[in-house]
Amino acid sequence: MSRNLGDITKAMKICIVSDSHDRSAPLVEAIVEAQTLGAKAVIHCGDLIGVNTLRASLKLGIPIHAVHGNNIGDVAALYRMMAKSDRLFTYHGQEAELEFGGRKIFVTHMPHHGHAFACTGAYDLVCHGHSHTAHVGKQTNISGGQSWLVNPGSVAGIDAPGVIASPTWILGDLEHMNFEIRTLL
Repeated sequence: MSRNLGDITKAMKICIVSDSHDRSAPLVEAIVEAQTLGAKAVIHCGDLIGVNTLRASLKLGIPIHAVHGNNIGDVAALYRMMAKSDRLFTYHGQEAELEFGGRKIFVTHMPHHGHAFACTGAYDLVCHGHSHTAHVGKQTNISGGQSWLVNPGSVAGIDAPGVIASPTWILGDLEHMNFEIRTLL
């Protein structure tokens, strides 16, 4: 039995990361593992910091969509990298609205923004970062349903105030709406 293109995109898996800061190696490690598990795109929920963090990841050939975060980075360099990446890297600024596998996805860095957008019911999945603590859950929304709200933690395992972080990321299966927190070894 053959599958049409709609079935293929519906079965899409994604790699969700955040708070890599200036640490390239763990970001690459998470993306390689995700690709091995079938991921077709990466969502970075912010605090990427700069282009040097991305250079090795872009060589893996998987599209990366990123938002900025609250740590100051070289925004102009991120836009220049995007322009030269042949669509492998998209920098969305402070937030992003994406659609993968027929699912509407909102990406932001700050948890309170993520929570607010999950409450709207306009998105199947809302991704955020900032706290450096991984979390997967559902948020009741004003439409009477639930939206997934996920935070992949810090892929670099960088501690935050009150948090001893592990290097975590999330593998998302958009067909089954399963989200697995994974820890780098």
